[in-house]
Parts: sequence; C-alpha cells; structure tokens
Amino acid sequence: MNEKNSLGLNNCFLDLDDPIELFKVWMDEAKKSEPNDPNALSLATSGKNNLPSVRMVLLKEFNQNGFVFYTNLNSQKGNELKENPNAAMCFHWKSLLRQIRICGSVTQVEDEVANQYYNTRGYESRIGAWASKQSKELNNRDELTNSIEEYKNKFDDKNNVPRPNHWSGWNLIPSSIEFWLDGDNRIHERLKYTIDENGNWVKSLLSP
Repeated sequence: MNEKNSLGLNNCFLDLDDPIELFKVWMDEAKKSEPNDPNALSLATSGKNNLPSVRMVLLKEFNQNGFVFYTNLNSQKGNELKENPNAAMCFHWKSLLRQIRICGSVTQVEDEVANQYYNTRGYESRIGAWASKQSKELNNRDELTNSIEEYKNKFDDKNNVPRPNHWSGWNLIPSSIEFWLDGDNRIHERLKYTIDENGNWVKSLLSP
C-alpha cells in the first residue's frame, strides 16, 4: 500500500516542519542502502566571473546550523567561495531514487572545529593536506610524490601533524532545501522548504 502524507506525497516525505529532521531521516536510510559514500554530494560554486563549476565532495557534519565539508581554501572551490559565498549542494541516492537540493550561503568553520575534524583523519590524508597544492598545475606526478615525502619527513610523528592554515571547512547555511522522489513516467514528487523573512521554514509543493 502506497501511504501518503498530509500533502498527498509519498509517506517517505513524512509530515515534518523542519527539513533538517527530514534530511537526517533520508540520510540514515541512504547509509543503509548506498554501497559507497552516502554522504557524497555535488557542490556548485561560482566566482566573481559568474562561471559555475561543480564537483563531488563529502558531507562531514550537519545540524541546525548548516552542512559542513572540508577542503583546501586555496583550491578552485575555496577561491570561488571566498569571492562569492553562495553555493548549492545536491545529494543523489540511486538506490532510493531520491535526491536533495540545498541552496544557501557559506561561512568558514571555527579553527577549533577544523582542528577537531582534521585530527580524526588518517596520517596520509593529513600529510596530503600539506603536500597537495589543490587545483594547481603539476609539472609531473613526481612533483606531488616528492612533496608528500618531504612532508612525511617533516612530520614523522604520526600523532602530531598540525592542520595547515590553508585547509579548513565551510558551513553552508541553507535558505532552501528541496526533497525529490522519482515517480513513474517522470511524474516526480517534490517538496521544497524555504526560509521566510522571520526565519521560519515554509513548505511548498513543486510540479515535476
């Protein structure tokens, strides 16, 4: 039996006023069904030239304050976010036939928060944050491998690799969150939450 919620949508949309709560429910379900990286998302950014760019990143934390991912601040996305602090995320879970789109503005996370996450990463990943000049051209692959070895020699204590200043996290503060469910004959179901002028979430149905 295909149960519906109060809006006439599939019951997987539930009847929640807070989209963060619904996001958690869908993410928890994705963790059970997606074979790899249920927290993977496409991140769209645009710099001062207004040319959009998109890439896959991993969501590392989310709560009522936003959605957090980490990167080299001097990478293409890092520079674009410094120039234009507006971004969009899209999660697509093929196993569930669902996706979530999130739009909003970004702020850099506090150093303490970045340090805490950085210290949970493996030794090789922490070294990589130092060695890789992300998005910059390489003369050859040896240039990168030599840089990795250089920083391994510099930070040979695997329990004491400081976080580089150019590596941190961004928190996307959502202004809208849309939940999408695949439907027969492309008659999809879409539910959008938007922040109003009073800071409250307002729900609306969208045509497929």
